[in-house]
Amino acid sequence: MGTPEPSRAHPATAWPPSRTAGLARSCHPGPVVAVTAIAGVLGVGVGLGGLRCALLVAAVLSGQLSVGWCNDAFDARRDAAAGRTGKPVAEGSVSRRTVWAAAFTAALLCVPLSFACGPLAGTVHVTAVAAAWAYNLRLKATALSWLPYVIGFGALPAVAALTLPGRPGPTWWAVTAGGLLGLAAHLGDVLPDIEDDLRDGVRGLPQRMGAAATGLLLPVPLVAASAVLALGPAGPAGPWGAVTLAAAAPAALAGLLLARTWRKAPLAAAAVIAAADVTLLLVRGTAPV
Repeated sequence: MGTPEPSRAHPATAWPPSRTAGLARSCHPGPVVAVTAIAGVLGVGVGLGGLRCALLVAAVLSGQLSVGWCNDAFDARRDAAAGRTGKPVAEGSVSRRTVWAAAFTAALLCVPLSFACGPLAGTVHVTAVAAAWAYNLRLKATALSWLPYVIGFGALPAVAALTLPGRPGPTWWAVTAGGLLGLAAHLGDVLPDIEDDLRDGVRGLPQRMGAAATGLLLPVPLVAASAVLALGPAGPAGPWGAVTLAAAAPAALAGLLLARTWRKAPLAAAAVIAAADVTLLLVRGTAPV
């Protein structure tokens, strides 16, 4: 199915508000804002000054925008065929060509912005963005669908730490916890759509496992991330670390037990644990002291 043509009510050079709104919605604004905000907080947490923190935020924002637009543009025909709502390209509120142009423009901006953070930080961030593009274009339908998420989330604390001049880089536990949270994000993101994905021929790792097994696995990386964040750094875990570690496993178990009466209970429990893990990551920092 082709992308619907723009309305003739607007000349070719016009840029109606509906098209601007469609372009904004097609970037996956929720994840874009969340990941960019976390990057900014991580930057402040490792001690970045105003300019370097702004560069970090701009690099992450441009990368996330490129990934979101790439995802919607690439999946537009399948979304339209499946009748999915909330997909601006599939609905015809913005053209596929426009979204592809926005994706490539954001990706091109991401490269100099990333390397302005430093050569190591730039290399790590561009690699993570490239992995996310590979997920959109190919890996999401393979058994390696989890890998770009692990790379991307693990890279975030690493890029923040590497942007600070004169620091030796990120701690192993920050990167490990980020990767575990990335795995959980992949499982949680795919879980509600597994049946639809299978009908569309998308067979990533969660789809191959099935909804039941994915729901059971989802809390595991979250609890593991809690343990790494609480126990990995030197010194005592502190009140927040102790609470997070003590509550993670019971919350995960509650989600599994409630799954029989509430299908989304494992996902809700995972969201609570993930929020605590992210907060603990921000509290613990990302770079050696």
